[in-house]
Amino acid sequence: MILTVTLNTALDITYRVPSLRAGASHRVSEVLERPGGKGVNVARVLAALGHEVTVTGFSGGPTGRVLRDRLAEVPRLTDALVPVSGATRRTVTLVDDRTGATTHLNEPGPDIAHAEWSAFQEVYDDLLASASAVALCGSLPPGVPVGAYAHLVRTARAAQVPVLLDTSGAALRRGVAGRPDFLKPNAEELAELTGSHEPLRATQDARRRGAGTVVASLGADGLLAVTPEGRWRATPPATLTGNPTGAGDAAVAGLLSALVEHRPWPERLIRATALSAATVLSPTAGDFDHAAYDRFLTTVTVTGVATAA
Repeated sequence: MILTVTLNTALDITYRVPSLRAGASHRVSEVLERPGGKGVNVARVLAALGHEVTVTGFSGGPTGRVLRDRLAEVPRLTDALVPVSGATRRTVTLVDDRTGATTHLNEPGPDIAHAEWSAFQEVYDDLLASASAVALCGSLPPGVPVGAYAHLVRTARAAQVPVLLDTSGAALRRGVAGRPDFLKPNAEELAELTGSHEPLRATQDARRRGAGTVVASLGADGLLAVTPEGRWRATPPATLTGNPTGAGDAAVAGLLSALVEHRPWPERLIRATALSAATVLSPTAGDFDHAAYDRFLTTVTVTGVATAA
């Protein structure tokens, strides 16, 4: 079982409009509603790939009930969310059909009480006993300590469960000090963490700060991985036009699935890049186009070198 942690789960709402104009009234052409938050997105892709996955984190209020109802519809996905008194947040994505541009509105999330945080840690400890890998994903809701991810990383490492961290801002700066096995920032998050906008230099610096392996998402330029086993870069076959929402989460799912299948690094990066690209092409944000994924598995290129033994 792969475990994903989403402390700030969300009910994702996507509105499509013919053309988005600031200050104007719009007629919505399509509304989509689905369970969200980065770790939930990762879990959904893992389940679609055929892996058993468990989702934990927090859920509460009317939106939390809808989220859990939707999770129950996903095969191979187990809901282990911890109930809280506050309401799960909503995120709103506005898609402009004319330009393809997306605009995001993200609520902050419920205020987590100390007792609720303690209850989550007990659930997390229990779930690690049967986990083959764990992903810690997304923002921290109000009330959760800023050093929460560092603590959860150390707990996973003590249980000898490989742990991947995918977050940003202060949570990333504090979390990397826990020495996660894998860190998956995008280019902006990596630059914020290290102060460098040169991807290779920044990735190497992030490893010096505590990460065992760093896999950086570079948008249209693919993925850059700096690992103890070597250094590789994976590139999609062409520049893609579409909705990038969830593409980074799909890459995390690809990395985790290939990890638990004991695939070598080039294969892990091909899978992660193919899933990320197929997500951009999907008409539904956060899903991936299965036909495109199969095609990209044979067209993603990987260059690099393994470290000499």
